[in-house]
Amino acid sequence: MKKVIAVMLTAGLAACDTLPASGPLSSQIEKQAGKSRQELNRPNAAVYDVVDVDQKTARMVASFSSSLLSRRFGIGGAASRVVIGVGDQLKISIFEAGSDGLFSTSESKQTTIEVVVQPDGTGTIPYVGPIKLAGRTQEEARKAILEKLVNKAVEPDVLVTAAGTTSRSVTVSGAVGKPSSVELSLAGDRITEVIARAGGPSSEPYETYVTLVRGNKTASVLLKSLIENPRENIYVDPRDQIFVTHDPRTFTVLGEVAKNARQNFGANDLNLLEAIAMAGGGSDDKVDAEGYFVFRYEEPEIVMDLLGPQRFHDLQAKGMMANKDGRYPIVYRFNMHAPDSLIVGQSFPIKNRDIIYASRHPTVDFLKFMQLIATPVGTASGVRTLTD
Repeated sequence: MKKVIAVMLTAGLAACDTLPASGPLSSQIEKQAGKSRQELNRPNAAVYDVVDVDQKTARMVASFSSSLLSRRFGIGGAASRVVIGVGDQLKISIFEAGSDGLFSTSESKQTTIEVVVQPDGTGTIPYVGPIKLAGRTQEEARKAILEKLVNKAVEPDVLVTAAGTTSRSVTVSGAVGKPSSVELSLAGDRITEVIARAGGPSSEPYETYVTLVRGNKTASVLLKSLIENPRENIYVDPRDQIFVTHDPRTFTVLGEVAKNARQNFGANDLNLLEAIAMAGGGSDDKVDAEGYFVFRYEEPEIVMDLLGPQRFHDLQAKGMMANKDGRYPIVYRFNMHAPDSLIVGQSFPIKNRDIIYASRHPTVDFLKFMQLIATPVGTASGVRTLTD
């Protein structure tokens, strides 16, 4: 009898992988982590890694999420150097001490000349000729013009002001009041200032995403992050592109919870514990408390910080691929048996489109197997009794 029971237990455990189930076991998720497609013998398998979340990890993810723009673009403290560009309209006022100079009369000792910077970067000043203006600050342009007027005008002085800054403009489009090309001021403008000049956002800040495109770099953040974290509200550069989109944030909860469903955030912020509570919490008799997972496509900088550069590059070599937004698959694991998980869970932010999965306990599959084999055994026993 002992041998029979042992065989049944072995067969039951082996059969667990083929039983009906709502998703993988915690052990199955961990087993596939870090494996290449060749190792998995699945040519199209997704390559990912699993990260156990502790207080340090939760703080790192939360901190990076609130500083994406300043880290990726490497700016945020001050506006870039403001220079004159092609197409800018300048007002150049020339003053002379005498009343019989090149630019003065008995009625006025000054003349104002309007200049448009040409494609070659120059502007033409009477009695001076073409002079390089593009790439210079207003003060540098003033000094260059003044130098050319020495020995020509009577004790000259020059004032340069901008009438139009076509070269210093950014494009704002999407869910704003007035999508347009916005000219930047000479003092520099931050993202929220530019959006305000384009009519402001049309939706709530916690449902509005701002995407900044600069050269070959791009990043998207919530508008509320720019408001709450001034360092993220970086200065824009000429020719930047800003896209504002309304995208109500959602997350999906699957597995051994009371309600498998897609949920709306409905708030500015949401942490892991709040998200699980919104799904009715884990099932007491089925959920594996050590197997709560968050499946996410994460920013490459976060993945590299979490795994280390060498591990990150090794996984790329094994076939880990970014999605269309340049983010990489990562799986966060939480051990709800640990008492401090109730603290760590409050620090870990849920992001838009996250998948939260509560895996079932391994004994659930074994009990299913026992129920499957119990029915035919009981039926056979009943038949034998009637026959006897």
